[in-house]
Amino acid sequence: MVATVALSPGRVWWSAVRPATLAASVAPVLAATAIAVHDGGARPVAGLAALVVAIGVQVGVNFSNDYSDFKRGADTVHRIGPLRAASSGVVAPEHVRWAAVAAFGLAGAVGVGLSLATDWRLLLVGAACLLAAWLYTGGPRPYGYLGLGEVFVFVFFGLVATCATVYVEELRVTTLAVLTACSVGFLATAILVLNNLRDIDSDAAAGKRTLATRIGRRRTRYLLLAIAIATFVMPVIAVLVRAASPAILVTLLAIPLLAAPVRSAFTTVSGPELVGALKRTAASELAFSLLLAIGVLA
Repeated sequence: MVATVALSPGRVWWSAVRPATLAASVAPVLAATAIAVHDGGARPVAGLAALVVAIGVQVGVNFSNDYSDFKRGADTVHRIGPLRAASSGVVAPEHVRWAAVAAFGLAGAVGVGLSLATDWRLLLVGAACLLAAWLYTGGPRPYGYLGLGEVFVFVFFGLVATCATVYVEELRVTTLAVLTACSVGFLATAILVLNNLRDIDSDAAAGKRTLATRIGRRRTRYLLLAIAIATFVMPVIAVLVRAASPAILVTLLAIPLLAAPVRSAFTTVSGPELVGALKRTAASELAFSLLLAIGVLA
């Protein structure tokens, strides 16, 4: 249970941002920009705009999830894990909802400008991102409650975020971009898998049918392991198909960073320990992207 005594509104809002999860929005842009620089097509302003869009969508999803889970009874003051704003009693739930709208609005406004300056068809991609982000836990039938959250994260915080950033910087999507997008998507998905593993009992009690509640704790752990392995298979494939030089294998140095939280998932059911594992997974995603940038630019 999270104590809310003496918590200031500022601390509650910062917790609602879920800073550890922001790796899922920064990592794809970082990796994609490194690829664009390597290919000689980097556009710094476009890359910065893509970063603003990615962070805006991520924060919007976090606020929207905070609000929607509270309204549906999935979040209470008795939940295990970081404090949620809407259920804290410190921040009005409607304010959380409007914060989500504002974050999505910022992402949408910057995305429109970026699309019109690059390729109008990206407007369709952006609209799909915002719609998917809102319907994750919002709307009449949120797909996050149907066990499809992992698919959303892999597609939008992996494939779309990475490939779209490469596209706005060099007006094409390369094989390396796709393989990198898969690795980044797997790592972002691992963050959600750990989150849902931590909340498996409370989600089941609240009727929130995440993938973890559907397949159970044991299979969720093996899913996490499979995702972790797949992350590091992608750079190897990139070398084998000659999409990148062997220098990209420096990303394998991130294996121990990801192995630690995976090990925690298999050895504990403690909420605080799984929160720590989630944060370490987010750190491993950033580390992977930094190492990839080093390997690509070497």
